[in-house]
Amino acid sequence: MTDATALAAAKAALRKQAMAARNACDPALGAQLARHVLEDCPPPAGAVVAGYWPMGDEIDIRPLLYALAARGFVVCLPETPPRGQPLVFKKWQPGAALFAGRFGTSHPAGEVARPDFVLVPLLAFDAKGNRLGYGGGYYDRTLAALPNAFRLGCAFAAQEVEAVPADANDLKIHALATEVSLRRFQDA
Repeated sequence: MTDATALAAAKAALRKQAMAARNACDPALGAQLARHVLEDCPPPAGAVVAGYWPMGDEIDIRPLLYALAARGFVVCLPETPPRGQPLVFKKWQPGAALFAGRFGTSHPAGEVARPDFVLVPLLAFDAKGNRLGYGGGYYDRTLAALPNAFRLGCAFAAQEVEAVPADANDLKIHALATEVSLRRFQDA
């Protein structure tokens, strides 16, 4: 088995474990996540903030998106392009219509924006700032194309694992917000 095959297998197994942990959590705890971000890691003035519309049982970050918009931040949401391409972020405001996208995502029809503060969904994270996504590589490609953007993971505390299998293509997050706290990582 090659290193790449072993890494892919380890990630696939961890995705199943992480989804089970996430399924046991209450998405409404996103209001507590929002409080931690706004108190302990608010975006800098003038930042363009990329969020995402939560799907299924992801922690609900909509309270944070609404609060950021109310504070005057430009907020954008991703549109998922065909595989192999980075996400395209479009400006969003509360009340804007959302359209169904790939893989159950939702996005606005607003103008394209380039974020410098990115709220990153994930399935699992570890104490070193490694994150495990859904496996399509969209955020890996997107974050690589935004090297100066601040990367803030958003998850339930129950999604923490001992170690996320990662390689050079897996960019670490700078910080992580959960319903319990906000943590920063030194070597991201």
